[in-house]
Amino acid sequence: QVQLVESGGGLVQPGGSLRLSCAASGFTFSMYTMSWYRQAPGKERELVAAITSNSGTTNYADSVKGRFTISRDNNKNTLYLQMNSLKPEDTAVYYCKGAIGRLIYWGQGTQVTVSS
Repeated sequence: QVQLVESGGGLVQPGGSLRLSCAASGFTFSMYTMSWYRQAPGKERELVAAITSNSGTTNYADSVKGRFTISRDNNKNTLYLQMNSLKPEDTAVYYCKGAIGRLIYWGQGTQVTVSS
């Protein structure tokens, strides 16, 4: 059974940091391109960051460049998103996604709220 389970979300003040994790099981994690997406209320889901299977390539949305870092540990089947200098506009549900060819898996999401 394929599972992607996000954790690490919560309430943080502007300027603060959070580290999201996504634990994967039921598929060969190391072969998949992994991504973080987010969806704010009333908005479409958007790509935040992505990382290739061997961590050779990463890319980021312009809105998070220089503040967020995506990484993965293929030995632990876990994807990470380090989020620094958080802003209120980063408030959203954050989802991890795994993809290879036509196979796409999504997690259930974790809420991140940036507010004073």
